[in-house]
Amino acid sequence: MSAVVVLLVVLMALVLTSTLSSPAKPLTSWLEFKNYYASDSTMREKIVEVRDSSIRAVTERFPGQEGKPVVVELAISPGDREFYLKEVNELTGGRFKQVPTGVWQSVLISLLPFVIIILIIWFFISRMLRSAGGAGPGGMLGSFGKSRHRMFTKENTGVTFADVAGIDEAKDEVTEIIEFLKNPKRFMKLGGRIPRGVLLIGEPGCGKTLLAKAIAGEAEVPFFSISGSDFVEMFVGVGASRVRDLFKQAKESAPCIIFLDEIDAVGRRRGGGYSHGGHDEREQTLNAILVEMDGFGSADGVIVIAATNRADVLDPALTRPGRFDRQIVVPRPDVKGRVEILKVHAKKVKLGPDVDLERVARATPMFSGADLAALINEAAIAATLHNKDFVEQEDLEEARDKVKFGRARKSARREKDDNRLTAYHEAGHAVLQSILPDADPLHKVTIIPRGNAGGATFSLPERDRMGYGLRWLKATMRVLCGGRIAEEKAIGDVSTGASMDIAQVTNLARMMVLEWGMSPRLGFVRYAPSDTREMFVPEKDYSDQTARIIDEEIRRLVDEAYNEAQRLIEANWDKVVAVAEALLKHETLGSEDVRRLLNGEPLGKPTVSDLLAAEARRDAAQNTPPRPAPDSPPELPPGMMPTPA
Repeated sequence: MSAVVVLLVVLMALVLTSTLSSPAKPLTSWLEFKNYYASDSTMREKIVEVRDSSIRAVTERFPGQEGKPVVVELAISPGDREFYLKEVNELTGGRFKQVPTGVWQSVLISLLPFVIIILIIWFFISRMLRSAGGAGPGGMLGSFGKSRHRMFTKENTGVTFADVAGIDEAKDEVTEIIEFLKNPKRFMKLGGRIPRGVLLIGEPGCGKTLLAKAIAGEAEVPFFSISGSDFVEMFVGVGASRVRDLFKQAKESAPCIIFLDEIDAVGRRRGGGYSHGGHDEREQTLNAILVEMDGFGSADGVIVIAATNRADVLDPALTRPGRFDRQIVVPRPDVKGRVEILKVHAKKVKLGPDVDLERVARATPMFSGADLAALINEAAIAATLHNKDFVEQEDLEEARDKVKFGRARKSARREKDDNRLTAYHEAGHAVLQSILPDADPLHKVTIIPRGNAGGATFSLPERDRMGYGLRWLKATMRVLCGGRIAEEKAIGDVSTGASMDIAQVTNLARMMVLEWGMSPRLGFVRYAPSDTREMFVPEKDYSDQTARIIDEEIRRLVDEAYNEAQRLIEANWDKVVAVAEALLKHETLGSEDVRRLLNGEPLGKPTVSDLLAAEARRDAAQNTPPRPAPDSPPELPPGMMPTPA
C-alpha cells in the first residue's frame, strides 16, 4: 500500500505542476529577446529570470485582464551565463533575478521519469505475485508456499456412489474407507488401524476422479483436492512448501481426506532421466510427500487418496505399505458394467421405445466410462439436430461409430476409381472377417469416409477379452491383410489406404514376439524394454544376434498372415466381388446383408440411387401445387369462355 500512496502522490504533483505552470514560448536569439523586452505593450511589468541554461521573461497583466501570464524563454549554454548576465543587467537596469538550479534538484528532475517507471513496474509485479501465490501471512513471496487445494463438502460436490457404476469392487473398497472415517473405533476394537493411503490405478477415462468425487460426496468429512502439477513451480522449494502447508491444514481438520490427482507428475521414480547430477524440484516435492505420509500417527485420521494411470513409473518408496497401503485397480468395465454406466448417463436424456442398452453395451467392447458418457451425449446431440422427440437406437449406433472412428463424411465426393478401390478393400476385410472362425463376428461394412479412413469394417466381439489367444491374433492379422490383397487383385495397383492395417499387423507381430512369448525360436522370454519413459536411450537387454532373430520372427509372422490371407481371397474371389459391387450400390452393408451375399442370395433392398430418386420425387411432390378437382370448373383468365371440348 505504501508504494501505491507514493505513486499517487508523485503523479498528483506532476499533474499540479503541469497545470499551474504556464508553457514558455521559446526564442531563437538574444536579439529577439531584446526586441520582445523593449516592445511597447500594455503590460505592467516584465520579470526576467536568469537560470543556468535559460533566460526567462514573464509578463504580468494588469488586474482585470484575462488570460495567463505570457512567458518567453531563451536557451543558453552554462558557459555563456556570465556574458548574458551582463547583457541582462544593461537591458533591465539591474532589475532581474538569478535563479540557480541546485545539483540535487537537477539529479532528481532527470531521474524522476525512471523512478516513476520503476514504481509502476514494481506495483504490477507485486499484484501478479499476490494473485499467483495467494494471500497469506508469509507476505508477497511467502504466499508462494501456500497450498492451492480446493476443499469440497458433501453439499457442493454433486456426485455420490449412485453416480458411479461398472466398478463395483473399487467402489466397495473405497466404501470401507468411508466407514473407517465415520466410525474409527469400530475397526480399532480389534487392533486395526486406518489405512494411510489409497492409490487408484487405471487407464484414462475409467472413473478414478469420478470415484474420488463420490468419496467427497459420501464422506461427512473435509475433502482436500489438488493436482500433482499444482505443486511444481518455477521457484525451487515451492512444491515442498505447498506439500507441508497442505498436510498441516489437513491435520488441523482431521478426520479428512486428501486427494492427489495425477500423482505421477511429482511421484516419478527418483534417480533417472533429467535428474542426473543436479537438483530436481520434483524430487524435493516427492521427498516432502514421503516424509509427511510417513509421519502420520494411527490417530491422525488423515487418509491420502491418489490417482494415476502410470503406476509403473511411481517411486517404490511411494507405493510401499505404510504409505499407500492399498492399490485399487479401476479397470475398463465389462458388458454388465457398461450396461450400468449407460443406464446412469441415460437418465439425463429421453430414450425412445426401440432403444436397447444391452445391445449397445455388447457393441462397445473396451469402451471406458468416459467413452460411454460421450456416446450418450453424441446420440442426444444427433437426435436434437434431426428434430426428434427422443433418442433412437440408430442415433446410439451412429454415436458409437463417431466416438470410436470419427464423424462420417457423407458429403465427401470421390472419383469412380477411388470408390471402386475402397469398395474392394473393405470387401476383402469383410469376407475374411466372415469366413474365419477365430475372428470376431462381422457387424457392418461401409465405404462412407469416417474420420481419417476412406471406409471401415466393424466387428462385434461376442465377449470381453481379458487376454488374446494365438488363434484370434492370427485370424485378426489375416483380416487386416485382406484389404490390400483384394484391392491389388481388383485394380492391379496398391494404395496408401492400407497404412493403418500395416501398422496394426506389425504391432501385433512385434508384441507376439517381444512380450507374449509366441515365437518358437525365441521361446518363453520377454524381450520388450521396461516402459518407464525415464531414460534417454531405450533399454535393450539382448544381443545383436537376438535382435536379428526378433526381426526375422516378426517378418515371418507377417508373411504367414499375408500369404494365408492371399490364399483365402483367391479361393473366395467371387464373394469378394459380390460384396464390393453391393457396397458400390448400397454404401453400407450389415452383417446379415454380407451373409446373404456370401450364400448367393439377393439383397432385395433399395440402392442408394433408388433412395435418392425416391427422395427427389417426394420433394417434387411437396413443391407441386395441388391440381383442381375434376368436377370443379377450371380457372380462366378474365373475359374468356370455356371451349366446348
